[in-house]
Amino acid sequence: MSSLRDKFYLASGYAAGFCIALIMVIILVQIVGRIFGFIVPSAENVSGYALAASTFFGLAYTFHEGGHIRVSLVIQKWPPRARFIQELVVLIFGFGLACYMTYYCWHMVYESYVFEEVSHGYIPIPIWIPQIPVGLGMTALAAAILDDLVAVMRKRTPSYQQHEDDLNLEEI
Repeated sequence: MSSLRDKFYLASGYAAGFCIALIMVIILVQIVGRIFGFIVPSAENVSGYALAASTFFGLAYTFHEGGHIRVSLVIQKWPPRARFIQELVVLIFGFGLACYMTYYCWHMVYESYVFEEVSHGYIPIPIWIPQIPVGLGMTALAAAILDDLVAVMRKRTPSYQQHEDDLNLEEI
């Protein structure tokens, strides 16, 4: 099962990378278009949507790989029991916050769909379409935090801490 979760987080990272590549292609086509005298309609809007999508798709992958900033100068010296409690409290708080944000991201998508909001530009894009990756990315982050919360509750090492330990070994 762990392999399936790892593939899920990796797919989220690939989706983020795809969105960055999409931004590059859109900007490149826009530059070439200016040279040959044509414009790419709503290129700025689509690039902005892809940027938001890449940010949110990348959250779960980055969390799973231990890429988020953690200040562990103090807690690395704590006894195992205190560190366990600290990890548990932080993961519970983080999961609650991720669930709260996930709910409101999907609520935002729903409201944009109901009110038929569209972008202002050459091409009127329904806003709920580019908002879907934001909801998907937050859902993936909540799942990643829950995954590590369950691991900590089972007295196993969370994924981000495994990578942190690997980095500490490299510094020695």
